[in-house]
Amino acid sequence: MWASKRAAAVPGSVFALMDAAKGRARAAGLNVIDLSIGSSDRPPPEAALQELREATRDPATYRYPLFSDTAPLREAAAAYLASRFGVRVDVDREVLPLIGAQEGLAHLLLAVTDPADTVLLPDPCYPPYLGAVAVAGLQVVSLPLLPERGFLPDLGAVPEEVRPRVLLLNYPNNPTSAVADAAFFREAAAWCRSRGTLLVHDHPYAELTFGDYRAPSALEAGLEGALELHSLSKTHHMGGFRVGFAAGDAGALAALARVKGAVDFHPYLGIQRAAAVALGLPDEIGRAGARAFEARRDALVPALREIGWEVALPQASMYVWARVPGLTDSVTYAVRAAETTGVAVNPGRAFGERGEGFVRFALVQPPEVLVEAAGRLAGVAIQDRVYS
Repeated sequence: MWASKRAAAVPGSVFALMDAAKGRARAAGLNVIDLSIGSSDRPPPEAALQELREATRDPATYRYPLFSDTAPLREAAAAYLASRFGVRVDVDREVLPLIGAQEGLAHLLLAVTDPADTVLLPDPCYPPYLGAVAVAGLQVVSLPLLPERGFLPDLGAVPEEVRPRVLLLNYPNNPTSAVADAAFFREAAAWCRSRGTLLVHDHPYAELTFGDYRAPSALEAGLEGALELHSLSKTHHMGGFRVGFAAGDAGALAALARVKGAVDFHPYLGIQRAAAVALGLPDEIGRAGARAFEARRDALVPALREIGWEVALPQASMYVWARVPGLTDSVTYAVRAAETTGVAVNPGRAFGERGEGFVRFALVQPPEVLVEAAGRLAGVAIQDRVYS
């Protein structure tokens, strides 16, 4: 009765579906191995936690934080972008704190688009993108991410008459774990500028990279017409703190700040201080977390291949994207797997039509538990029926 059209347009959450399946598994006495949610199980940096502890005892942090109060975090973000990517930003005009990148994207779309504008959206993609697009009332043009292209989009295949207001990209990618190089971002930036499109790059996995691979920034191709969202949820294991930042085109950021000013204040000052400390820590601290996820990848991928699944070896992120031979109903499969084995994964269909036939594993358990999970899944039947 009271739901608006925009609220009704927001897709249902697969996380709720899987949560119910996990509940049934626990009620049946199964030991649940939850690999369905990409929430890091690693602790935040101790230096950041100590900074937060001290801040909670400082009465100056208890008030509403204004833009001027965010200067230390903006400066830390600018220093990080410069040292990590060689990107220089104006701390007053080209960087803005966020209450997490997910919040930032939803408000950004409200700030830079009007209802019925077009957004070019990858398929598959992180499900909250679909919700943010629905709330903004946008028209979606799908951008297929195909295995044969390494899950990189073919922008040259987009018809000339399509002039999207926004192109949304995400590399290292969720759910596919695909990566992109600097040349790809140069091409994407040039394509966007030729069509009057804002390039938005969601970059929460910037430091969760393996081996010699280091993820570039889309801003390396220039700040004009480009905006990048960073989060400390994955790279610094601070998901519950809800803190990140946007950087890039000054005009887009000014619009975002205007919308945010109408609906929220900035993160608690103590969290801002903790985030600033985390961004300034030596690279080796972040690399230690990445190596932990790399070891988990190295345990799970061979175990899945042993049961006959098609799995590429990810170079980054905290996910493994696996094709299950013969699978045509990934939602049914994921629910059945959780209910019968206690192993919870995300069905590929939850990420879009192009995700069907795949499931996504979050590397949020120790290596031995991941191997056990693969072994349990070996006995789950693949059946062609729609779950209801």
